[in-house]
Amino acid sequence: MNVYDSTRMADVLAPLGYEAVASPRGADMVILNTCHIREKAAEKVFSELGRLRAFKQERAAEGGEMLLAVAGCVAQAEGEEILRRAPQVDLVFGPQTYHRLPELVAKTARAGARHEGGGRGVLDIDFPAESKFDHLPEESAAPGAAAFVSVQEGCDKFCSFCVVPYTRGAEYSRPAAAVLEEARRLAAAGVQEITLLGQNVNAYHGEAEDGGTWSLGRLIRALAEIDGLTRLRYTTSHPLDMDDELIAAHAEEEKLMPYLHLPVQSGSDRILAAMNRRHSAADYLRIVERLRKARPDLALSSDFIVGFPGESDADFADTLKLVNEVGYAQAYSFKYSPRPGTPAAVEEAQLSEAVKAERLAGLQQLLGAQATAFNAACVGRDLPVLLERPGRKPGQLVGRSPYMQAVHVAVPEVALQRLTGALMTVHVEAAHPNSLAGRPIVDVGGVDESAASPAPTALTAPTARITA
Repeated sequence: MNVYDSTRMADVLAPLGYEAVASPRGADMVILNTCHIREKAAEKVFSELGRLRAFKQERAAEGGEMLLAVAGCVAQAEGEEILRRAPQVDLVFGPQTYHRLPELVAKTARAGARHEGGGRGVLDIDFPAESKFDHLPEESAAPGAAAFVSVQEGCDKFCSFCVVPYTRGAEYSRPAAAVLEEARRLAAAGVQEITLLGQNVNAYHGEAEDGGTWSLGRLIRALAEIDGLTRLRYTTSHPLDMDDELIAAHAEEEKLMPYLHLPVQSGSDRILAAMNRRHSAADYLRIVERLRKARPDLALSSDFIVGFPGESDADFADTLKLVNEVGYAQAYSFKYSPRPGTPAAVEEAQLSEAVKAERLAGLQQLLGAQATAFNAACVGRDLPVLLERPGRKPGQLVGRSPYMQAVHVAVPEVALQRLTGALMTVHVEAAHPNSLAGRPIVDVGGVDESAASPAPTALTAPTARITA
């Protein structure tokens, strides 16, 4: 979501003459777009602001000016504190107000003399009544082969560990027509793969042109009809919103990739209740069973929190049991860290860092073994890979498999530019912990284009389950 938001901030600022640069040194404006999910997020922001202060002073010594801004969820949660602790900051704004950037930049300029004299920077962390999407310009930058499209923001679930409802606000879904229009523009610009974004994306309930409401499944079916788009993905989902129409889309829409990020957080019903997840482990497993029945080659990833307040050894064992039952292609796992303002942060039964670290190590060992097995099962297979960018090594392109794995593909140097952005069938020759490596199944050294944009390939699921 922050990658998408950062791109749109650049679009908003482009009419003012701003364009992206590679380094903060010498920049006219630096924006830190922040996330509040990770541990010690605010401290990392203040550390980075200290580094940027030197660049700001250097710019001033040269007779220039650098506007320093903090955006995103840390800005939303810590706006007043940022201005108090970091007087070098000129502008603080939340994730729902960046469409106002031209106005805020002008306001910052007017406040400049007062700010330089020890006053405070400009603060805008409101939740405006109007949607920011109604005020964003069309995309100005070339998007590449894959792009993000934000379709939903905010969350009404109020999990007891999560700050999203407080920093992103209530659930909002963009009208279906607006999403389709953006997707058509991206496809016309050469985008082949779109990932639909939302804090709770499968809760999407966008207004349709006939006055009705579309679910995410209905939206995906409409997007699949757009010429030029060959792949669709979405993230992040909640088990409670995995409805029949969305599951059917996984079975019937070839463009919807066989990969799903479906966070569960814990395998313990007691902890799930304390987290206010409103589903049980059995509920989650039934959803997984229905999804795999609909799409047998579906690869799953998830989120896990270990060491939640009050988590016992038995609760943690239930999480390991669920992981073994599901079998994940990849997963994200973290030690619980209190987020200020959330109910779980004030629970008395906080676990020690040592216990949390030990449990996290055990969980990550199991999840890592499953991911390694999933990748290894792909060796020897031919997979369609969307080649997105050059790799780190000469003669190498990097793309994504249908299962979201990074794939490093060896191609002749003379073909690098021509094949960037192509959808190509790749023979997988090696598996690594976090990626695959392979080669095109046809010769791409000359002018032969037959390797690109193949017909949809029927896939079978690699084995991801590890039981020991």
